[in-house]
Amino acid sequence: MKALRHFLLALQFFTRIPVTGRLADWVGFSQAMLRASAAYFPAVGVVVGGLVVLLTAALMHYLPATYAPLAAAALGTTWSVWLTGAFHEDGLADVADGLGGSYDRERALIIMKDSRVGAFGAIAVVLILLNKVALLALLGAVGLVWMCFALMAGHVISRTWPLLIIRWLPHVGDEAGSKSKPLADQISTSSLAVALFWCAGALALSTCIAAAVLTGSDPLTLAITQVLPVLKVLAFGSLASALIFVYLLRLFARRLQGFTGDCLGTTQQVCEIAFYLGCTLALGSGH
Repeated sequence: MKALRHFLLALQFFTRIPVTGRLADWVGFSQAMLRASAAYFPAVGVVVGGLVVLLTAALMHYLPATYAPLAAAALGTTWSVWLTGAFHEDGLADVADGLGGSYDRERALIIMKDSRVGAFGAIAVVLILLNKVALLALLGAVGLVWMCFALMAGHVISRTWPLLIIRWLPHVGDEAGSKSKPLADQISTSSLAVALFWCAGALALSTCIAAAVLTGSDPLTLAITQVLPVLKVLAFGSLASALIFVYLLRLFARRLQGFTGDCLGTTQQVCEIAFYLGCTLALGSGH
């Protein structure tokens, strides 16, 4: 029951999925609970990714075939932004404004706290959404299975990397006004282990389902010839996501000497895009 409450709190904090009324009263809230809910960030990715996959699959089935991948990618991305309340995109805009607006650490942090969106932030959000739609449309053009697999895996793995930012860097935001501060006090080893379990389990299940659909066989009797291509796509996507994560980790350490909540949102968004890019490269390299 405690784990369920922590999961629902994470869902309440990071999405617009309603956890209200008596359910919210049962879940409760405290800074310690919010800190513990970090273990379920990848699980939030499972929920958001699953809902986006359902819409995407329906659109790909009912829309005219020629432009279905592009339309499904655009509408699915819109759906994901609504589900999360543009929480991560807002963080990306703030980081782009801060790091793009000044090379001075203190000045950059002040800019990041400003609620107004500047040129760097607006451009960053537009480009991230354009890249997301373009890459997902490419995956959809290859096949619905690859598009749905990348969506599910991308939402999960991109919500795992920010936990390592929390683990390895100090929080440097405004402690009095930061919503992320309770999450940033240092994630415990047990919470990180739970998060990695969620991530690994979701990736393994997604791989099995994708391979099963590709073979058209019973999920319990997967053909090894289809498992390997899915694993190849997963490996390329994960590697690309990991490389951009390392870059962001070093960037935040060098420019800010730590991280803010906006940095976590930026990490999620950019690592998600990198995962899709890796998947498209894998499919274009001779699959």
